[in-house]
Amino acid sequence: MSSEEFEKLHEIYKSLYDELKFIPERVSKCHGEERKRLVRSFDERQGEAEEVLQGMEDELRAAPPSYRNAMSTKLRLYRRDIGKLTRDMKSSAPGFGSASSTAQGDRQGIYASQNQQSTHLQSQRALLLQGTESLNNATQSIERSQRIAVETEQIGTDIIEELGGQREQLDRARDRLVNTGENLSRSRKVLRAMSRRLMTNKLLLAVIILMELAILGAVVYLKFFRK
Repeated sequence: MSSEEFEKLHEIYKSLYDELKFIPERVSKCHGEERKRLVRSFDERQGEAEEVLQGMEDELRAAPPSYRNAMSTKLRLYRRDIGKLTRDMKSSAPGFGSASSTAQGDRQGIYASQNQQSTHLQSQRALLLQGTESLNNATQSIERSQRIAVETEQIGTDIIEELGGQREQLDRARDRLVNTGENLSRSRKVLRAMSRRLMTNKLLLAVIILMELAILGAVVYLKFFRK
């Protein structure tokens, strides 16, 4: 069958029916206290069987459509069998029906309370399942967050390493710039020195030229104009 609970109730019903089916015949053959004891026993077992059948009917309503026909057929047969045993019991003990109506009503009330408790337990079970599902979702979310955190940490480590490499490159570039600045300073000093030497050489050359012109003028004067 589709429901494990339905199968359990089926086994309980079979056990109760096996006890009930022999009682009407035994009642017809005994008297006094023994007969009363059998009537009470039948009444109790019949109530328990009705409760089991009610539980099976509840399971039937919750069963998938493909299983309901077979389950419904079984349930009708079981109710028919219980009805037949009840009629046999009334035949064997004429006062059975009226004597047991009050007790049966009490059992129905008890069963209603049990059914309400069962519904409450099912509701709590549904809430528990919902809470478990929420917890599983939260756990999965935490796991995803941890994976993202690990990935982010790895990315951060890679970025730090890359920045460290770039810092080393910048340090080397700065050192090269410092060296280049020092070289330029030395070059400017050399150029200034060369410029001073050039100016000095120019002045010396001008003085020499002037002296040569003076000497040449003196020679010409002495040779051509002075007698």
